[in-house]
Amino acid sequence: MANDNIPSPKKIKFNPLWIYGAVAAVLLAVWLSGGSVFQKPESITSSVFNDYLEKGYFEKVVIYDKSGSDAYLTKEALKLPAFAKMSKSNFNSAATSPNFYLDANGDEKSFQEKLEKAQKEGKLKAFNFQPKSNVSDIVQIIFPIIIIVVFWILIMRRMSGGGAGGGGGQIFNIGKSKAKLFDEKNDIKTTFKDVAGLEGAKEEIQEIVEFLKNPEKYTNLGGKIPKGALLVGPPGTGKTLLAKAVAGEAKVPFFSLSGSDFVEMFVGVGASRVRDLFKQAKEKSPAIIFIDEIDAVGRARGKNNMSGGNDERENTLNQLLTEMDGFGTNSNVIVLAATNRADVLDKALMRAGRFDRQIYVDLPDIRERKEIFEVHLTPLKKVENLDTDFLAKQTPGFSGADIANVCNEAALIAARNNKTAVDKQDFLDAVDRIVGGLEKKNKIVTPEEKRAIAIHEAGHATVSWMLEHAAPLVKVTIVPRGQSLGAAWYLPEERLIVRPDQMLDEMCATMGGRAAEKVTFGRISTGALSDLEKVTRQARAMVTIYGLNDKIGNVTYYDSTGQSEYSFSKPYSEETARVIDKEISLLIESQYERAIHLLETNKNKLNQLADILIEKEVIFKDDLEAIFGKRSFDENLQEETSL
Repeated sequence: MANDNIPSPKKIKFNPLWIYGAVAAVLLAVWLSGGSVFQKPESITSSVFNDYLEKGYFEKVVIYDKSGSDAYLTKEALKLPAFAKMSKSNFNSAATSPNFYLDANGDEKSFQEKLEKAQKEGKLKAFNFQPKSNVSDIVQIIFPIIIIVVFWILIMRRMSGGGAGGGGGQIFNIGKSKAKLFDEKNDIKTTFKDVAGLEGAKEEIQEIVEFLKNPEKYTNLGGKIPKGALLVGPPGTGKTLLAKAVAGEAKVPFFSLSGSDFVEMFVGVGASRVRDLFKQAKEKSPAIIFIDEIDAVGRARGKNNMSGGNDERENTLNQLLTEMDGFGTNSNVIVLAATNRADVLDKALMRAGRFDRQIYVDLPDIRERKEIFEVHLTPLKKVENLDTDFLAKQTPGFSGADIANVCNEAALIAARNNKTAVDKQDFLDAVDRIVGGLEKKNKIVTPEEKRAIAIHEAGHATVSWMLEHAAPLVKVTIVPRGQSLGAAWYLPEERLIVRPDQMLDEMCATMGGRAAEKVTFGRISTGALSDLEKVTRQARAMVTIYGLNDKIGNVTYYDSTGQSEYSFSKPYSEETARVIDKEISLLIESQYERAIHLLETNKNKLNQLADILIEKEVIFKDDLEAIFGKRSFDENLQEETSL
């Protein structure tokens, strides 16, 4: 039983690099030995030969007519100091290769009689006649060439992935397309049923698939099949998932690759891969090409001329533009592309005739989030009657990828707590984990710091409770999470447009934490860094982007094309810059003073809320209602809803 815990020895796996090492070792040995593997025997004169023969040093002599003879030393002779160098050789021995060579035998008859006499006297064991062969010389020349050829073949096979690499896998096929082909033979299980929400985008994409399945329905009326569709939207909204659904639904060949697959360190490779991609697609037309993250190759040209490093990318883009809409293009190839940075794409790529349709894939609303939850909840073991409407309300601003992460994290939390099913609290904990970070209950916080954190978070809760347009509070905690020492969760209203009073209320609620420290302790701390960053960003947006400041007026300095980031000058003068800085500061300070006034009016309730927070560490909406009463704004909202 004691041997059960002993780990079994790992089996040694064969590594192809061993072959290279062995070949290199052979070459090194040949080089170090100076070619001694096929080294010629040492040439001697007739007098030396006769002297060695008389002393009985030779074991065997091979006669090559009058051209010469090879002589082999005996084992006893090799032990003599005169022949010590030969005895130390790993490759030459008396039994395998000759030690001496006599260039000319002289009179053949007398030479033979001399050898016969030595053999009779026991000074020579044997001698024979043999035609002269130059095999050793030939091998000495051919062997290094064979070694080099074999070594080169091994390297080339290694670089080509064993010869099984596809279009860009082999070194000689570096200009081939890296696109992965999906067709009816491939098992693509993703369909439009797996794509929840995104109704408008799905309708556009489904129509493109229908174009390819039944083109006569549209061409009979004189219409033309669109050449391309560009999926644009924030990360995680389902652009690539839509493309996977197209691959699963379409009964035509589907080529999928990334924009970075065109990029290579060798000049001209990108353009060559574009040509090869469209050549393959045209051979299998009708077909669909999907290029994910097309901004890697489709970035606007001429934006960084000083570096001179964009020529290869621009050549690739030029070839892509030509293939999509140029002489000799094939209308039966449709290009789908996805990006979350449409502002940096080249205008020539975005025009009609290349990408006829630009489909914006936005973050899901509350109804679409419910549908996405239902899709991702299907494989989970969850409690009965789980309220998906509640989960959708608790995840405003979440993308489809975020919701998938919430479901997975909830399952992990339930398993960590040894539950048999995932319940509502697991999902709430998962949202907290994703939004706030990992809970750090063991972080050392002094009582003084804990009081300051409680006052700070209570200040946020108090001010947001008092303001009409501030987001309703869900819960407040002083348990450290991630990089924050405390956090307050709100349920923001999903608005399509935002007015100045709404933005000001949000700024005031954000400044409530620092204002509470000032009101309670008479001093402030560094704990409001994230609050200051958020409120400064909001104030700057009001002044410079949305034109919501009376002093600056109806002017925006926002550039949706993204070209301003390459500019060396500001779009406004130094005088305007000073006005902007002043107005941003006035906005922030006015909301700070407003928060201080609200907290001074409700200072007792602020301290009461902080005491409960220190005691419980986590408080919810019910605790605030017990102290402040119900919000009149919520009652008015409920009345409007019921009407």
